[in-house]
Amino acid sequence: MTIQGQIVDIKGKRVFKGEITVSEGKIVAIEACNHDKEHYILPGFVDAHIHIESSMLVPSEFARLAVNHGTVATVSDPHEIANVLGIKGVDFMIDNGNKTPFKFNFGAPSCVPATIFESAGAVIDSDGIKQLMSNPNIKYLAEMMNYPGVLFDDPEVLKKIEWAKHFNKPIDGHAPGVRGDDISKYIAAGISTDHECFTYEEGLEKLQKGMKVLIREGSAAKNFEGLIDLLPEHYENLMFCSDDKHPDDLIVGHINQLCARAVAKGMDVFKVLEVACINPVKHYNLDVGLLKVGDAADFIVVNDLKDFVVLYNYIGGELVSGQGHSLVEPVSFEVLNNFNTEKKKVTDFKFEASSKQIRVIEALEGQLVTNEIIADSSIKDGNLVSNVQEDILKMTVVNRYQNQEPAIAFIKNFGLKEGAIASSVGHDSHNIIAVGVSDEMICKAVNLVIEHKGGVCAVTDSNESIVPLPVAGIMSDKDGATVGKLYAELDHMAKQMGSTLNAPYMTLSFMALLVIPSLKLSDKGLFDGNDFRFTSVNYEA
Repeated sequence: MTIQGQIVDIKGKRVFKGEITVSEGKIVAIEACNHDKEHYILPGFVDAHIHIESSMLVPSEFARLAVNHGTVATVSDPHEIANVLGIKGVDFMIDNGNKTPFKFNFGAPSCVPATIFESAGAVIDSDGIKQLMSNPNIKYLAEMMNYPGVLFDDPEVLKKIEWAKHFNKPIDGHAPGVRGDDISKYIAAGISTDHECFTYEEGLEKLQKGMKVLIREGSAAKNFEGLIDLLPEHYENLMFCSDDKHPDDLIVGHINQLCARAVAKGMDVFKVLEVACINPVKHYNLDVGLLKVGDAADFIVVNDLKDFVVLYNYIGGELVSGQGHSLVEPVSFEVLNNFNTEKKKVTDFKFEASSKQIRVIEALEGQLVTNEIIADSSIKDGNLVSNVQEDILKMTVVNRYQNQEPAIAFIKNFGLKEGAIASSVGHDSHNIIAVGVSDEMICKAVNLVIEHKGGVCAVTDSNESIVPLPVAGIMSDKDGATVGKLYAELDHMAKQMGSTLNAPYMTLSFMALLVIPSLKLSDKGLFDGNDFRFTSVNYEA
């Protein structure tokens, strides 16, 4: 097979007319020649950090959408399914992904459970990390979210890091807002990346201290604008990532969108493409071709170097997408789950008042971090209830692995004027999380999720809608186009109910993520992420 076009030599910072010859999945020749082709040929895009599960799709279905945008590979942390099913879940992701030509590169989840302050469905200790690291399909130690464990020399955390070093595999970081001597110690432990920077200054400090910084732009956490000005000077140590990408967003675009946005800001296209295509392959030692003779024939054809509209995508010499149509075939798979809680009663969500003021989680648009604010209590018959007028809504996290009393807190900025929304996608333990205007609506939404053994839903007095997620309670068993459409409809319903958030379900899913400050809710109670301890909803000045 021979393909002609304007060949993009990223490292050489040049574009030339030429042709590429492919045989048995490898590039056997790249030669200059005259032709009239105006399209551009370049290496495929790599998402340097993503949780495939957050697309609500199994890997094979994720691949069918991602190839349309020129993505040929991902660096994927399967800790979402691992928190539900343990190593069995990791094996499921690897096996399902290996049935497609797409190049998934999975890591060993370092934090299962993410903390000791929540209930997960499984545990992966240092012996489990040793087992995973010995697997050639495991490319790295996934994000070390337990940064306090690193800073305070937790023996089990340090053993996990040592096993990664033993097998000579990179170690991913997760250190939101960690600066100064603390980040120096974190890096000295052997941790080489961070995707949690949300200011230019934070990113710059970590780069200057030797870290690789990932510019994240997902469905909820959006740090592109805050970090992209690092690129002109520090492009050799940057990568692009999504972290979490919902299915309706994945239908529209992927890493190609970040390239277009960076070039639109006037940034050097070769530097941008080094960030998008080359740096992840080099850092993680991926078996992904970089448009060189002898490499795997992993490359894309785009209309221009401005909009990056993908015309064709080749992986291992196989055409996997053409003119926006995926050629990746669906595959069959076994549906695994871990869901063992009974339906709840409205009275389970009652919270007796004991103070005039309460601590409230303030959700922030486009961020995983939250604020802690103090608000006046809204009390009815001795029960703390939602204050819809002030947008202080009751929320709950319900243990889905065993019957347990729901945990209750309050949250601002979801904006609901009626009903409730709920999800069994609740990072990282994936218990059920819900927000609503009343105990009755919260109970209705939680029970709808329990009835389906997983899903995302919206309910009102007169209506209910759910996208079932039967695979580990976090992924669909349907195709990406179907899930994307159903999810978009559900998202629209939540916004009709009053939510002002750009991605209410994605934001909701992170309100139980204790390792991101300031205030979050686990199934065991309200948690102060700054001091890493439980705190009270009731506030006494």
